[in-house]
Amino acid sequence: MPTDCIPFRETNYFSSLICDYLDEKSELKSFYNRFPKLENFKDQIAEKKESFNSETRAILVQSLKKQYGSVTISETTLQHVEALSDRNTFTITTGHQLNLFTGPLYFFYKIVSTINLCKELKAAYPEQHFVPIYWMATEDHDFEEINYFNFRGQKVQWNREASGAVGELQLDGLDQVFEVFASQLNSTTNAQELKKLFQNAYLEHQNLTDAMRYLVNTLFGSYGLVIVDGNDSDLKRLFVPYIKRELVDQTSFEMVSQANEKLNDLDGNYKIQVNPRAINLFYINKGVRERIIETEDQYQVLNTDINWSKDELLEHLDDSPERFSPNVILRPLYQEVILPNLCYIGGGGELAYWLQLRSNFEKYDIVFPMLLLRNSVLLFTDKQKDKLEKLNISVKDLFLTQHDLKTKVTEQISEVDINFSSQKAHLKQQFEELYKLSEQTDKSFKGAVAAQERKQIKGLEHLEKRLLKAQKRKLRDYLDRIAEIQDILFPSQSLQERNMNFSEFYLEHGSSLIQKLIQELKPLKGEFLVLTI
Repeated sequence: MPTDCIPFRETNYFSSLICDYLDEKSELKSFYNRFPKLENFKDQIAEKKESFNSETRAILVQSLKKQYGSVTISETTLQHVEALSDRNTFTITTGHQLNLFTGPLYFFYKIVSTINLCKELKAAYPEQHFVPIYWMATEDHDFEEINYFNFRGQKVQWNREASGAVGELQLDGLDQVFEVFASQLNSTTNAQELKKLFQNAYLEHQNLTDAMRYLVNTLFGSYGLVIVDGNDSDLKRLFVPYIKRELVDQTSFEMVSQANEKLNDLDGNYKIQVNPRAINLFYINKGVRERIIETEDQYQVLNTDINWSKDELLEHLDDSPERFSPNVILRPLYQEVILPNLCYIGGGGELAYWLQLRSNFEKYDIVFPMLLLRNSVLLFTDKQKDKLEKLNISVKDLFLTQHDLKTKVTEQISEVDINFSSQKAHLKQQFEELYKLSEQTDKSFKGAVAAQERKQIKGLEHLEKRLLKAQKRKLRDYLDRIAEIQDILFPSQSLQERNMNFSEFYLEHGSSLIQKLIQELKPLKGEFLVLTI
């Protein structure tokens, strides 16, 4: 069972924008449609149902069946795919890059959050059907971000030359990666399952898209997860009218730029995640993924000799829509055009850039989805829990920086009082008498009193720091034990979920790891979950 829940703001790992969004600050309300509360889905369902047509549903179902052609599809997933034909069926979507062997742990939390929200919605709205969607970022090109995963503190990395859309990459060299990974595993049943999973995904398929579809389907197919590859000619044909507007009118640049200015005006600490370009589209074809730009009367693919007139470009778009790839500004719009979607579940950085996009959706007359921060989880063992209790440390304390954690613990357990607040107060009281005296003489004396006060206060603060350092040295063994636990649970002084791969926990727990997450994660609860496994 979970041992603790911590508000996201109190973890100090989430931006002020996301924390203010979670607090439903009034000044942010114009940047989203509806806040993700169970009761708010009623109006979201009605709005999406009104705007989403049956023709799009039919094309979506047909495309998904083609995409699953070479995969053993579970009965639950097949039912979900076919249910998308029904106007009472809606989706909950998450998306992620094609990280090698799923990459960091939070990949699992995204998908489990999506699956569990569908369950909650079905219980609350039994007349509708809800389908969990994983959108594969097959058209992404950031190979360096996805070509590794961490295992026991070391990178397991796929080294090769790469260009174009990552989903189209051939899997050359992953046999060597498999040998490196397999050599670090023991011979237990769970270890053999991990080896087989990696081997079947990456050594038995032709490209990264097919490998990822197999991997995610094997892990989550029994829960009815539907995997969508947006790099699909039939699905992109549905998006052609919007691509034309982007090429000709360049609407997104204007709308997103205005939204960014509004966010900046609200709070200078809000970080703008993405900045729009004049044309927010790439051209992809046989190892090429480059921006489309407009130069005088021509359209050009950057860093190539490919170019068209306006009429030639629009004709090419009608003939080959699969070669036009939306960037981070337009991909969300594409998703919402082809899916009967109610809610997008993502991390803090993702939701931050979605909040920049609502006005663009309105310009295109597409319903803006609800935005839900995915579940975040800290996994720890009974043994680690016992160590914390013996050291009298709370889980919440571990979210402090290591410097602040050691300081807090030292102040708590030190036999001498490290806080010099009373001495500073006494000193200030003494100087009050001198200030009264200064009022009876030359003004220069008052300046001298103030300078001496600052000097003595500074001296006390210096002594306070020296005493703290001395006590830390005295308590070094105790503090080192605390630091050791924090280093394990927060690798590289960052969140566990952003560093560790599921395989380390799968070795110990097998498929029950996913079952435990399905059991415990509550996507609408809005807190950081600390879970003992």
